[in-house]
Amino acid sequence: MNLDKAHKRIDKRVKRGFHGYPMISICYFGPSAELATKVEVGFIEQEAAEPMVESFNSTSDIRKDETVQTTIIKIIDRVDAKTVTLDEAVNPLS
Repeated sequence: MNLDKAHKRIDKRVKRGFHGYPMISICYFGPSAELATKVEVGFIEQEAAEPMVESFNSTSDIRKDETVQTTIIKIIDRVDAKTVTLDEAVNPLS
């Protein structure tokens, strides 16, 4: 899957809003607001459940990494997520 197609599929799911659980949350982290080198994909199976988090790292902008973006789509599809949230901002690495 190409990068643009992956971004469109993620954006489409995000725009749907909250439709219940299971839910996927996507947060980007990086050394600056322009460069995201880490992404955390959280999975919440039901309300009040502890999230399971999987993270991916890159030396370049991870938002432009086709493999990582395609993997996020596969995670969303695999868990049959009803809701997908995306934090557009690049949060500082901690």
